[in-house]
Amino acid sequence: MQKAFFYICAGFAEDQVSKMKLDSESLKLIALFEANTGAKVKDCIQNEKLIFIIEENDIGKAIGRNGSNIRKMEGMLKKKIKLAEFSSDVLQFVKNFVYPAEISDVTIENGIVAIHGKDTATRAMLIGRERHSINHLANIVKRYFDVKEVKVV
Repeated sequence: MQKAFFYICAGFAEDQVSKMKLDSESLKLIALFEANTGAKVKDCIQNEKLIFIIEENDIGKAIGRNGSNIRKMEGMLKKKIKLAEFSSDVLQFVKNFVYPAEISDVTIENGIVAIHGKDTATRAMLIGRERHSINHLANIVKRYFDVKEVKVV
C-alpha cells in the first residue's frame, strides 16, 4: 500500500499531497483504469459519476479508438465516466475539464478563475442546479492549484 501511495503522490509538490486524499476504493479504480487503458491516471474523484484526471498527453490512450476504452470501463464499473486531461497551467486545466462545453475564454485575476461562457445555456450548464457543477469544479481545481474561487461570467 505504501508503494501505491508514493506512486500516486510522486507527481505532486509536498503542499499538494496534503490536499489529495485517496481511499482504497479510488486506488483500486485507478489501478483498474490504468491496466485496461494504458493511460496514467493522476486522480480519481467519485460522485454520481467517476472522474479520472489523466496525465498530460495520455488522453488519447484513455479514450481509445472511437471511445472503446471508455465504453469498456463504463460497462465494467456500471457508472458514467468523465475524463479530463491534467495541465500544469490552471487555465488550460479548466478548459480541459469543462470540455465539451463551448466557452469563449478563461481568465485568472487575484486568484479568481473566471470562465466566460459562450451563451446563456452554456453558462447555466457550467453553474448547474443549485450551483452544484461550479462548486464541484472549484473543489477539483483547488485540489491542484492555489485559487480562491471559480466563477462563470
